[in-house]
This record gives sequence, structure tokens and C-alpha cells, in this order.
Amino acid sequence: MKYRVDVVRIRENYITLNGWAIGRNPGSEATFSVEDEAHRALPFKLVRTRRDDVSQIYYHQASEKEYGFDIRFPYERGKIYYLVISVEGHKARIKYNEELIAKRSSVAHKRMEKIKDLCNMETVRVAFDYFRKHGLKKLFLKSKNKLQGIDSDYEYAEWYEKTRPTEAELQRQRETVFDGTAPLFSIVIPLFETPTVYLKALLDSLLAQTYAKFEVCLADGSRPGKDTEAVLRDYAARDSRIRYTVLGENRGIAGNTNAALALATGDFAVLCDHDDILLPEALFSFAEAIVKEPETDCLYSDEDKLDMDGGSLFDPHFKPDFNPDLLGSVNYICHLFAVRKSLLDTVGQFDAAYDGAQDYDFIFRVTEKARHIVHVPKVLYHWRCHMNSTASNPESKLYAFEAGARAIRAHYERVYPELKIKEVKKGVDYGIYHTIFELTGEPLVSVIIPNKDHREDLDKAVRSLLEKGTYKNLEFIVVENNSTDPETFAYYGAIQKELPQVKVVYYEGGFNFSKINNFGVRYAKGEYLLFMNNDVELMNPDTVRELIGYGQREDVGAVGCRLLYEDDTIQHAGVVIGFGGIAGHTFIGLHEVQNSYFHRALTAQDYSAVTAACLLTKKELFLSVGGFTEELAVAFNDIDYCLKVRAAGKLVVYNPYALLHHYESKSRGLEDTPEKVERFNREVARFMKRWPEILEKGDPYYNPNLTLRKSNFALRDLDKEKIGEPYHMPGIEKYLRELEEEA
Repeated sequence: MKYRVDVVRIRENYITLNGWAIGRNPGSEATFSVEDEAHRALPFKLVRTRRDDVSQIYYHQASEKEYGFDIRFPYERGKIYYLVISVEGHKARIKYNEELIAKRSSVAHKRMEKIKDLCNMETVRVAFDYFRKHGLKKLFLKSKNKLQGIDSDYEYAEWYEKTRPTEAELQRQRETVFDGTAPLFSIVIPLFETPTVYLKALLDSLLAQTYAKFEVCLADGSRPGKDTEAVLRDYAARDSRIRYTVLGENRGIAGNTNAALALATGDFAVLCDHDDILLPEALFSFAEAIVKEPETDCLYSDEDKLDMDGGSLFDPHFKPDFNPDLLGSVNYICHLFAVRKSLLDTVGQFDAAYDGAQDYDFIFRVTEKARHIVHVPKVLYHWRCHMNSTASNPESKLYAFEAGARAIRAHYERVYPELKIKEVKKGVDYGIYHTIFELTGEPLVSVIIPNKDHREDLDKAVRSLLEKGTYKNLEFIVVENNSTDPETFAYYGAIQKELPQVKVVYYEGGFNFSKINNFGVRYAKGEYLLFMNNDVELMNPDTVRELIGYGQREDVGAVGCRLLYEDDTIQHAGVVIGFGGIAGHTFIGLHEVQNSYFHRALTAQDYSAVTAACLLTKKELFLSVGGFTEELAVAFNDIDYCLKVRAAGKLVVYNPYALLHHYESKSRGLEDTPEKVERFNREVARFMKRWPEILEKGDPYYNPNLTLRKSNFALRDLDKEKIGEPYHMPGIEKYLRELEEEA
């Protein structure tokens, strides 16, 4: 028999085990039981799941058989449990306790398991075939590279322990003396019948702060007779920085928070929930950021989740720098959030009309007026997560999401009064919103499509927009470049006669993506330009409307879409500068039904760049920034254009609801000849020379704690890349020197 437990998760005194088990015979079925340390049977819940990967690797065939399992049973920390798996008369008994769970979740253990996974007959067959074709030396090199390339994503608990401040660092913070600009923080906490164990944990975490210049302002809306007041009285007697008021009634989340705010005398109000925990370095990190950038009016940090008994940290949210369109889709800022008191006095207190989403409305109003918004890319806040909280079960508070939709509408009405909202819908999940904008008129959109032969692909691309799409005011500029098939030219003649919206223009010269598209723009009459590849096909009929919905805003310079390969895996869902050393698409290869990092693949947001395989921009802006940079003939010209748009003070928006298939082969574009490699490296160097700052400092719409080696937003691989460190491409220095010499 063979088996594997892939995931072990402890939440609220339950443990969940996900994995698979098989025997020699594909038809065999595993049975399961759970035992305590005395080997007495315990009740458990079992759900069987399909594991096509397992059946392909071990049986070389697809199978409807459910080899996977999902097992859940009550778990008490400190005790020992056993999972018993039986297949074909063989039995395995797997022991679980705290120490073993931590060991098995480590990166080192997971890498070793992956190496063991390679030891199967399929690997032997592939290796033998490679040996026959290429010889022993090349097989050795391939095997060495394969082993070195084995990567495993960190479990957060291990990663957190490796990256948290040392006691020496915390002591340094305690001893640091800031100048006179160091702020006084007022930590504002509304209470309502808070379990005393959680309230004490919160207050203890505040008193453990390495930055001492703060006050704690609590307003208790609990019913009379609760023991919350006794805890507050005790802590206030121990530390004069703790101040509280007993309201005698519950005024709701907004009302209780406003009562706590009334006690605040500090320079900044720091918002905190009543059962969560601040890390010791939280206030120090905020103070340090404010002293460094005195214009700061509000700031926020990264966060993670803490289970109810405080034994597990999970689900870290490493956020981008301020991202207004992500905020317009989801309250990603959340915790820890601080606002300058003078700005708070201007924007007003929490509004009870948005109870359930009162913080969302408040954050909108603050960020709309803030001079400077700072993101501190560190986990400074543990958000306690229980089954009935919106943190773990958003359906428990549907009213909160309805209030959130109203907060979004109010935000757009204040910031973009000229825009009309058709609908604010539920997005991929509760708490994520899809805003559909009314269009101001029906402006002409010029669709620019370079083409060399591939007439069938081109025809499909054009007709999908005209026949499937709901936006009709389109013209198509097909830029012919070096086609050789006579039937292509016959097609051009026929399509222009059939469809008066189509115009074919002829670019003469070698392939240069930038020059070809710039040439096409000369013939465009539209207010908007839609750059599009010839191998895409519309999936969402409202795609062009979705693009214009964001593109019509004055502060938006470019809008990109979600592109799927033919097998419905992601080809493009935004671009991060720094992926692989230069730039790369996010979530490549993820199936559209799979969850991405905090649903980012399916959430409208700002990025530094999007692909020109389908990109909408205003013609006036395109011309003002100089169009595509013609020195970048093949690679990174669309990324470069987006960065020019950003340098002009405009946003680049990724809209996942603008959806197309992109029939590009997953291997297309590989630089697999010496000439192509040479050209690619020169363009890499040229791009690096043009945009050194963002490559060195990092993409503001990505988080320095996340890896640049993959596109899935995994945690940094601490063995291979330091936090915040750029990804260095080997061999590029030569080309950079050549560019310097040419200059």
C-alpha cells in the first residue's frame, strides 16, 4: 500500500487530515479509523475525494475511484492520536501530536517527501527513455537539476517562527528613543460581552508593546452584571494608560467605537477588535513609519488569523501597498489600521447606518482624504477566528455584506460623482464585490490586432467581439505583418467587404511588436484603443463594457482582463514586476475554479502592469506617453507601457470580469535558440535600465514577504530569497554593460 497525508489542520479543537491511500490493485478501497493513545476507537467524519494525480502517477490511467480522503475528528492539544489506514490486508498507523505535526509540516520534511515521490516506476521509465536518447552524463545533469529545483511552500507556522523578531530586536525597540515627532497612539476598542480570557489576552498584548507612548481607550456596551467591568477595573488600576467607560447599554459596533474614540487624546487612533491580539512590535513599527514619513495620515499592516484557543496561526494576509480598486472590491485593509486624529475629526466618526461594515465605510472616508497612506508590510495583528465570525464564516453575517455594498456605492458617489453604478453584486465570495458601472455614452473603440497569417484565429477573434459582445461601437485595425499564405490576403479582401468595421493596414519591416502597434494606432479613430492578440476569443459578452467601465475614469490609464488557456487555466490575471527577475503573470496555470491567494485572481484591483494581449487605454494618453517603446521589439513592451502610464500618475486596473480565452500554446515564446536568447537578454537589460527603481524596491502592488520565484503568491523561500530582496537574473550584467557602453 501507499498513502500520504498532505494537509494537517487544527482549528477550534478539531483536526482535519487530507490525503490519499491506494493498494496494488486500482480497484482496492482503503478503510480508515481513528484511535486515541490507548488505541481506543474514536468517532470521526470521512469524506472521500477524487485524486486524478494519484491514479495517473501510480496506475497510469484516469480513474473514477476516490483515492483521496478528508477526515475530521475532535482534537485536544497535548494528547496523542492515531490515524489507521487499511488496504488489501496491509495496515498503517500514523501518530499525531504537536511535535510530530510541526515536524511533518516543515519545508525540509516536505522536500524529502517529494524526493520519495519521485521514486516510482513512472520516474524510472522516463529516466530510462532520457538515458537512451541523451546518454548518462545528460541524465545525471537533468537529475541533479530536478533535485535542486524541488520547491515546497512553507507552512505559515514554520515561516512565522523563522521571521518573527528576536528578543534582542524587541529589546532594541524598547530602548529606541524617537525624536519629538513620535506620536501618541490611542488604541480604540469597543467591547460587548467579550469573554474575559480574550479581553485579558488583548490587554496583555498591549502592555507588552515595545513602544510605550500609547493609551488604551475602551468602551463597554455589555449588559449590566457582566464581568467585563471587573477586568477593566483591574487593568486600569495596574496601568494608568488604560482608560475605559461603561456605557450600560449596547450602542452597536459603531456607537461603542465612537464612545471609545471620545476618550482618545492621542495623535493617532489605532482601531482594534475586542478579542484579537497585537504583536509586541506593532506600535513601534507604526511609530517608525510615521517618523520616517511625517505626512502620513493613515497606515495599515499585514495580519494573520488565530484560532480560538490561541494555539494555531494561519491564513496570513500579506497585502499590497495602497490599492484603491482592490479596496473598492473588498476591505483588504482591515487590521491593523491607524488614522491621524486631526483627519478623523474631519471625516467624522463611525456611521451606524453601516453597522456590520462600519469599518469598511470608515476606511473609505479616511483614505479618500488622506495626504499619504502607508502600508507596513509586516504581520502586526492576530485576528481571532471562530466559526461564527466573518473571518472564517462570512455567511454568518450577510447583513454586513449588504452594508458593504452600500459603503461602496457611497464611496464612488463621493469620489467619482460623474460615474453611475448599475449594480454592486456579490463577487467570487461574500465580502468581495463586483461593481458594474454605467457607461457615459458609447464611445468608439479602436481594436488594434497585429496579424501574420493565422486567418482562422483572427476571424474568430474579430467575430467573437462583434457577434458575442454586447458593445457594438467598434472598429478593427488589423495590422498585416509579413504574411506569406495567399489565402490570408484573400481573407483580408473578403472580411473588409463583409464587415465595414474592419480595416487592414500593411506594416512593412521585421517583427517589432511596439512598431507594429504604434503603426496601427495611426489609423485609429476611436477615443479608446483596445490592443488585442489575434488568438483570443470573447468569453464574457460584457468584456468591452467591463473594460470601459474602469477606463472611463480620469485616474485610470489602462485596463486589462483575465485570460484563460483553452483548458480554462489562467494565462493572465495581472502582472507583478519582479517575478522571475523582471515581470510575470500572476497565478499562471491555476484553474479558474481553484482558489487563488485571497481570491486575488477573481478580484478587480490595481496592478503595476497588465498584458497587451487584451488591454484598453485612452488614445490621447497613449500618444502623450509615446506609445509602445520601440527599442523593446518583442519582450516587456506592454509592461513598459503600463509603467509609463503609472509614471504619468494614472492607475492600471485588472478587471477579472473582462474574460477571454487565449489560445496561445503554453510553450509559445520560449527563447530556445541562441539568437532568441541573445535578443531576449538584451531586452531584459534594456527594461532594467529603464525601470531600475521598481525592480530594486519591489512592486508596490505585491508584498515583499511573498516569493518572486513563483506566480502563486506563496511565502518567500527563506533559503533562496531574503524578504524584500530583488530576484537577481544571472548573466544579465554583461548586457547592462553593453548598454552603458552604447550610451
